[in-house]
Amino acid sequence: MRQRIVETAERLFYTDGVRSVGIDRIIAEAAVAKMSLYNHFASKDDLILAVLEFREEKFDAMFEESIQEHVAAGHDRLEAFFAALKDWFQSPGFRGCMFINSVAELADAEHAGTKFSAKHKQRFQRMLKGIIAETAGEEAAKACTPAIALLVEGAIVTAQMNRSAKSADVARVAARSLLAANNKT
Repeated sequence: MRQRIVETAERLFYTDGVRSVGIDRIIAEAAVAKMSLYNHFASKDDLILAVLEFREEKFDAMFEESIQEHVAAGHDRLEAFFAALKDWFQSPGFRGCMFINSVAELADAEHAGTKFSAKHKQRFQRMLKGIIAETAGEEAAKACTPAIALLVEGAIVTAQMNRSAKSADVARVAARSLLAANNKT
């Protein structure tokens, strides 16, 4: 039952936002009793955190699987990363990054969901740094990861706002340019 509540809330929060979706709607769509929800989650804030934790697991698995498919097709891991990013942007129902969206909606630096989302972005950047290191070496990863991470985050927001996956290609080209410029120094 807990998992059904989390999966329902994740779907609703992603499509409609964490603030606009009420507990009653989650209860109705998950087909659970109010007490069942509150037996698992003391508050909506607790549910938001559980949803973000679930979303991270789900997203990370989906994203890594997509990267692996592109590596199997002959791309290096950095090219595969940007191809996976583009795949995500083109996926049905894409509405940007749930972590970025949640932080904007929560508008509270002390909210557990905001803190978790910030840590998620740190973990995502470490993963990206590892991919850059595999492709261009440790020094390039150390020098370029912060800028490439900004390109990626900007590409995510741009893809959501423009409803276009082209920003993944722009970010990929810019990342390669940064790495090439770094190699010349």
